[in-house]
Amino acid sequence: MNIELLHKVSSLLKEKGLTVATAESCTGGLVAHTLTNVSGSSEYFDRGVVSYSNRAKMELLGVPSQVLEKHGAVSEETAKAMAEGVKLRSGVDVGVSTTGIAGPTGGTKDKPVGLVYIGVSTRDETVVKKFLFKGDRLSNKESACEAALKMLFELLK
Repeated sequence: MNIELLHKVSSLLKEKGLTVATAESCTGGLVAHTLTNVSGSSEYFDRGVVSYSNRAKMELLGVPSQVLEKHGAVSEETAKAMAEGVKLRSGVDVGVSTTGIAGPTGGTKDKPVGLVYIGVSTRDETVVKKFLFKGDRLSNKESACEAALKMLFELLK
């Protein structure tokens, strides 16, 4: 993990007085864990939801069943709904979401192992980016976490 990036994100959130919540699937809480590795993170970190199942995505984040049925859990549309859902339901300034296929199983031709969608929803916009990581399960999770922090930093600076 890029400690320098983590401290930049932490400082930026504190400086701007913003709060953040995470909605994670493939990263299993790693983004929340990482954001709280900084002393004083309670100033900006509100909560993290690990919504691994489709049922959890619908119940906890308000992801519409139609989105999951039409596009699947690993999709731009689901990442967007997750980021917006966690932001809305927790009343924070920024929602961050991850959904993907960490591997080594679960991939298909259309959705290979390492495919991850990351969403960041602010007051003004929701941005979703698609990534294709090439590592093993743990490194794909770590790469997704770092990519989420980079996106958060870029949107906030």
